[in-house]
Amino acid sequence: MSVLASSPVDETTVQAARPAGPSARATPVTTARRAAHPLRRVAAVVRSTLWKSAAIVAFLLLWEVGPQWFAAPSTRVFLPPLHDVLAATWKLLASGALETHLAASLTRSVAGFGVAVVLGVAAGLLIAWYRPLNSFITPLLEVFRNTAALALLPVFTLLLGIGEESKISIVAYAAFFPVLLNTIAGVRTVDPLLVRAARSLGLSSLALFRKVILPSAVPTIFTGIRMAGTASILVLIAAEMVGAKAGLGYLIVNAQSSFLIPDMYAGILTVSLLGLAVNTLLVALERHFSRWRVEARS
Repeated sequence: MSVLASSPVDETTVQAARPAGPSARATPVTTARRAAHPLRRVAAVVRSTLWKSAAIVAFLLLWEVGPQWFAAPSTRVFLPPLHDVLAATWKLLASGALETHLAASLTRSVAGFGVAVVLGVAAGLLIAWYRPLNSFITPLLEVFRNTAALALLPVFTLLLGIGEESKISIVAYAAFFPVLLNTIAGVRTVDPLLVRAARSLGLSSLALFRKVILPSAVPTIFTGIRMAGTASILVLIAAEMVGAKAGLGYLIVNAQSSFLIPDMYAGILTVSLLGLAVNTLLVALERHFSRWRVEARS
């Protein structure tokens, strides 16, 4: 009895007798829950994707069913069901005509859009930074901003002809002002405390632009770039309808005049998909250049 009372207790025995921590108490139930967690995330993503695409699916179903069941035969000629439009799109793809028109429109749109972005961002930074220049040139910018680009299409055609120069120029003009004005707004809305703090740290003007002004103005600038991307496509399609021998706008108006109604809708559908692809690409670029904001909040 005295031996049992006086014998020291082994520390390892005590530690082994203690209840295990949460990490060591894994049961089949908790293991199943951990395994089901990624599945729940996948299911949530699937549900969100289905909900966001529900309106598009409903529209496509209405396009397919409506002309066949609810439209008169005379209306059905001018509003064919979706499967006729998809069949016409496939025929244009198989013949290579759609690729030719799409390549022509993309070349003009990308060229004009690129010129507008480079000039718009550079001019916007310059105008926003120098206040005397801003107050001097803003009234003129307002005049040109409120002048519709398509209203100047005859002027561009008379001065530059019906070739590629006039179409690229009208696209650049239409896309220039959204980029310019949003760049000016982005620079002018930068927090003045950030600028003062950067100057107090001895940053040069170039370093101030690169490390403070541009990162803070990126979201507003990209808003203008996205607006310019949409404007470049819309204006180009209208310009191609007036005077062109290739392009999506030419395809649409030529199919309409030739009474190839499914081909006309195929061109319109291609324009919609092109605009959606351009907007998706610009949103991805905006997220890439704005990653520092997410990292700063986390």
